[in-house]
Amino acid sequence: MKKIVLWLMSTTTVLVLLFGYHTSTSSTNTASADSAVVAPVGDSTTGSTAASDDASASSATYTGDSADTRWGPVQVEITVAGGTVTDVSVIDYPSGNGKDQQINARALPVLVQETLDAQSADIDMVSGATVTSEGYLESLQSALDEAGL
Repeated sequence: MKKIVLWLMSTTTVLVLLFGYHTSTSSTNTASADSAVVAPVGDSTTGSTAASDDASASSATYTGDSADTRWGPVQVEITVAGGTVTDVSVIDYPSGNGKDQQINARALPVLVQETLDAQSADIDMVSGATVTSEGYLESLQSALDEAGL
């Protein structure tokens, strides 16, 4: 009788713990990923406005060709001052669903920072965002060619 009671209590405890466990796929995480997608594009554009006001005579903006990817178009715009890329804005990128938004919220800031560091299109792709990275590099190279860099 003691074994049956012990088994019943153990089973009940395991079931309570199992059904009480909350996974990390709540809608709260999706909302934060959605709002983060806007940040890389908005922040980099805002930063370039302040920088380009100081050197407005010698800075120019170049927009790369839109690169069609299987998830949607990617288009990059660069600001060049004194032969140096001072800002990169991603003006068009795949954002049709939550997964696209989550991937690009992580990948685009990395790609932008690597571009500013390398001052060229010779940068690494972001793991897990290969399609966006390829489109970004294609459009970036087009903008760099237009700028003569």
